[in-house]
Amino acid sequence: MRIAMIGTGYVGLVSGACFSEFGVEVICVDKDHGKIERLRRNEMPIYEPGLEELVASNVKAGRLSFTTDLASAVARSDAVFIAVGTPSRRGDGHADLSYVFAAAREIAAALDGYTVVVTKSTVPVGTGREVSNIIRTERPDADFDVVSNPEFLREGSAINDFMRPDRVVIGTGSERARAVMRQLYRVLYLIETPIVFTSLETSELIKYAANTFLATKITFINEIADLCEKVGADVNDVAKGIGLDGRIGKKFLHAGPGYGGSCFPKDTLALVQTARDVGAPLRIIETVVDINDRRKARMAEKIVEACGGEVSGKTIAVLGLTFKPNTDDMRDSPSLVIVPELLRCGATVRAYDPEGMAEARKLLDGVTWCEDAYDAMTGADALAILTEWNEFRALNLGRVKELMAAPVIVDLRNIYNPSEMAAAGFAYSCIGRPSGPVSPDAELSVGELA
Repeated sequence: MRIAMIGTGYVGLVSGACFSEFGVEVICVDKDHGKIERLRRNEMPIYEPGLEELVASNVKAGRLSFTTDLASAVARSDAVFIAVGTPSRRGDGHADLSYVFAAAREIAAALDGYTVVVTKSTVPVGTGREVSNIIRTERPDADFDVVSNPEFLREGSAINDFMRPDRVVIGTGSERARAVMRQLYRVLYLIETPIVFTSLETSELIKYAANTFLATKITFINEIADLCEKVGADVNDVAKGIGLDGRIGKKFLHAGPGYGGSCFPKDTLALVQTARDVGAPLRIIETVVDINDRRKARMAEKIVEACGGEVSGKTIAVLGLTFKPNTDDMRDSPSLVIVPELLRCGATVRAYDPEGMAEARKLLDGVTWCEDAYDAMTGADALAILTEWNEFRALNLGRVKELMAAPVIVDLRNIYNPSEMAAAGFAYSCIGRPSGPVSPDAELSVGELA
């Protein structure tokens, strides 16, 4: 089979590369000539573990290629995937579907023979019908079906998510289109992956419902963490205790500074707006959005409080800028609220992130960019951990204490043990856990704690 993937962003590039690994002939299309040339040189526009190697091997095998010629790619394909961006529209929170509809018009002009047009982008309910209407208006003679096939890829583990998914959701009322999609996902059928066939509208809603539910779980445990701090409970133990209940599950119960990234912020907003438009408001999700927005600012306040209520003239080391580890994605990252607020309060911010520095430089002004974690903390009055990269989980605490001007650590990801940090002489703040008492005279065992 041959498919065209329109858009070489995160979803399009990962999906295209993975389909080619399944043995499908894939041609990825993008209007950005420079981006296509870089991909042809195997230069990835995003950081995703294993992606560079996957792309290189399938290009070498002749199953994966890149072009700016949409018409030629579509004309040669059995299925065409729309994987363009759907950012939040300015002003009202609705998903901006202009790229999706523009792609539909271009696809319509190039269709040659029966083709399945698949919306892979995250789109609101009703988008598939509108895509079908656009193509039918542009090309009344075209032989096609529109299918919804939402992605459920987690940044940092996207390749595994595609290759070994919990489920594949396919929305279509056409048996002809189902046959094409079954063939595309034949490899997953062989390993008995659940394939959910449903209507266009249901498939579109499944994607939004999944993401907003996960965002709600994150927000729930963050609010429980705030309660834990007030009553002296431990949110990690609470999460474990409720997560062992099979009806709840343990995933997405990690307290932190709030959700970010390319999906949850825009998808929660889009679903809220869709629900309002049809007269079925989702009060829970509206509250989730509000709480998450306010939480990021609250985390900046937490850092200020750990510094005695004042950071003017002080140096704050920030470790981690991306919204999660194993990605360079800065979209809606908590750091985009926390760092500017610290700067506004008069702090000097020294920051380091293993993969997000290039993107962060475009979005954050007034920051001192550092070579590594230890460079960032040199001379710092406090250290704030914003992203739980693995290299931050086993810092040499003896060296940390020597480099910092004051032993103050604010761990917004709960990656260290409060008792051990207190015993090592750190004033340690975390999320939803009792902080161990600081012992100024405690001896630090570098061998034990490094």
